[in-house]
Amino acid sequence: MHGLKVIELAGIGPGPMAAMLLADLGATVLRVDRREPAGLGVPRPQKYDLLLRNRRSLPLDLKDPAAVELVLDMVSRSDVLIEGFRPGVTERLGLGPDECLARNPKLIYGRITGWGQDGPLAQDVGHDLNYIALTGALHAIGRAGQAPAPPINLVGDFGGGTLYLVIGILAALQEMRVSGKGQVIDAAMVDGVASLMTQPHGTFAAGMMSNERGTNITDSGAPFYDAYQCSDGKWVSLAPVEAKFYAAALRVLGLEDLLAEQWTRDRWPQAKARIAATFLTRTRDQWCAAFEGVEACFAPVLTIDEAPQHPHLQARGTYTEIDGVTQPMPAPRFSRTPPDKPKPFRPWVAREAGEILGPWLDEAAIASARRAGVVE
Repeated sequence: MHGLKVIELAGIGPGPMAAMLLADLGATVLRVDRREPAGLGVPRPQKYDLLLRNRRSLPLDLKDPAAVELVLDMVSRSDVLIEGFRPGVTERLGLGPDECLARNPKLIYGRITGWGQDGPLAQDVGHDLNYIALTGALHAIGRAGQAPAPPINLVGDFGGGTLYLVIGILAALQEMRVSGKGQVIDAAMVDGVASLMTQPHGTFAAGMMSNERGTNITDSGAPFYDAYQCSDGKWVSLAPVEAKFYAAALRVLGLEDLLAEQWTRDRWPQAKARIAATFLTRTRDQWCAAFEGVEACFAPVLTIDEAPQHPHLQARGTYTEIDGVTQPMPAPRFSRTPPDKPKPFRPWVAREAGEILGPWLDEAAIASARRAGVVE
């Protein structure tokens, strides 16, 4: 994506991650930051805000018409703009789609919100948990007899939000090559999560999935698809859905008789209890050794700090260390144009204005912005 220029209006969560993904793959991204903190999200030291990597920032007061004009000048030389405000905010600032597309008809204007740009809830506040709640995803996640389990903020913010925004941006860029026209992407997390739920909707309609949590194949209801605790308190995952893999797993566990009842749902609780009791007889590492080389769909449940140490992930270079912080490398992999190792976020430094703003503004424009006090 080298040569792609992106303006990111600073937000939290899914918008910054979308900007990070594009920057990871080679786009030049400039984050337009607030001069004063907005108080949104969970505060953390900048070094550990990994979603900001691979880009520079420009602090502006977007209530200043001169600052808005500066952003519009940069928009005229950009390919993509990303914003994650409530509907109508950028319009009130003078940076809405109409103003931006008037300056640059080829611009892809990416908008990411929880509820979407329209609808009765469009102006309501919310976070990931609320969006996945409304779409049925939260209700489906959890164990039998227990409350729905929040899957941290992966499903709404990053699965239904970030990834669908990036898909939309890339599709719109491809269409722009044909039409020569930009457009607005309305990426709503409720829409994205609903899309992620496509398979469960089909499974439910077929009568193969119940609304009762923890009774279905992939929600911990089945004995062959769950996490089991070991004698040392650590956990392993077992997911041999296919009979041949389940048979292999049961041989390791010494429970071969359970194979005949794999799809007898009323026997699942008893099978789970026997498998659970067996896993409690050895440590996690002992079970890993027992399952080594066995086609049983087995893996240890690793913690965030353990994962980068696993030999498979080390061999693939899945993680790296940047500025002393371990973090994932860019994904996916490319055979011919692999992305560079990410660089840590570098905030605004006045003496580096030419380097930061050079892709968008010439020296005269930068000097003018400085004289006007728009740029620090």
